[in-house]
Amino acid sequence: MAYFQKSGGRPSGRPSFNRGRGRTGGRGPIKKYINPSKFINKATEKADEIPYVSKYKFSDFTFSNQLQFNISKKGYETTTLIQDQTIPHVMEGKDVIGIANTGTGKTASFLLPIIEHQTGISLRPSVLIIAPTRELAQQIDEEFRDFSQGLNLYSALVVGGVPVDRQIRDLKRRPHFIIGTPGRLKDLMNRRYVNLDNINTLVLDEADRMLDMGFLPDIRAIVNETPRDRQTLLFSATITPEISAIINNFSKNPITVSVRTSETNEHIEQDVIETRDKSHKIELLTEMLHDKAYEKVLVFGETKFGVQRLSDHLDNSGISSIAIHGNKNQSQRQRALKQFKDGNVRVMVATDVAARGLDIPNVSHVINFDTPQTYDDYIHRIGRTGRAGATGHAHTFIDARR
Repeated sequence: MAYFQKSGGRPSGRPSFNRGRGRTGGRGPIKKYINPSKFINKATEKADEIPYVSKYKFSDFTFSNQLQFNISKKGYETTTLIQDQTIPHVMEGKDVIGIANTGTGKTASFLLPIIEHQTGISLRPSVLIIAPTRELAQQIDEEFRDFSQGLNLYSALVVGGVPVDRQIRDLKRRPHFIIGTPGRLKDLMNRRYVNLDNINTLVLDEADRMLDMGFLPDIRAIVNETPRDRQTLLFSATITPEISAIINNFSKNPITVSVRTSETNEHIEQDVIETRDKSHKIELLTEMLHDKAYEKVLVFGETKFGVQRLSDHLDNSGISSIAIHGNKNQSQRQRALKQFKDGNVRVMVATDVAARGLDIPNVSHVINFDTPQTYDDYIHRIGRTGRAGATGHAHTFIDARR
């Protein structure tokens, strides 16, 4: 493609794109320097994986007839690796640590046995599920509703970005499940709308992400209000010293199930695009996106305002675009995601809120308009493309090397 300058090999020396920018916009976390060579990769064909042979089908588990019907209705027959190895332990009431990549079916691996256990429980709320983002909490709540049809089990979704009045009403109805994000949960606990005295099951989903986002103090405060003899399920993509500390503090004799696969992303074609300045970067991006080869594109930016301005610019340039960021309320974010998933818009411009926990199929390209905070964030970003064995493409804008 003639409209941008690609790098053919390992660059020499540090470029200027991160120098002198110790903090993003003068505030926030310090951005770590990432050598541009790490943004370059010639895609290799994904090696054929030996298919996992599941030990169980869903029909093998002692779920109620109604729950089995709901599972079949969703088209689930054979368990995934995480479901196969997790559900039996959860059914036995054991604490479980699940190490798994996003998109492996872990939500069903904890929801199904919990739903089976909670049927007939009178003391409620009895289940607390904590997730790092509104979108992930929403997805968990939607799956809960599908699986719990006809079982007289109810949930309250407790997340920021939406009016709190409805959530307070839902909480007053004493739901069986509370599914939420740490900030709003803590707020409603402080206001005495959330009582966790009867919680018998606690789920921490994407625990590593919650720590990355600075939620550890809130999580500690929330968990300390739950009974000590609860069942605890923790899911994470990685085990860090901080995660290990949480495991030691929050769980008792947990069973660890690790089904994580390496996220090398070698099947994703990765390269850098050198730009002179911000206007040149916008010009190149606009020109690229006019190319029909960019079928379904996720563009990552650094700030909420920058992401919105960029999306508006693309839209005004004849490129159908939608933005997703923290300044949008929950319903706006859900609408934006649906438009992108359904193909009504070709480009979604996002902050890192969209990098994890969201199921966005068939993304052809990921473009890092702004470089990520860390290399781990980079891996999560580009992991949105090249799924299900397809070859993906990722471009990262950097300052022109002198």
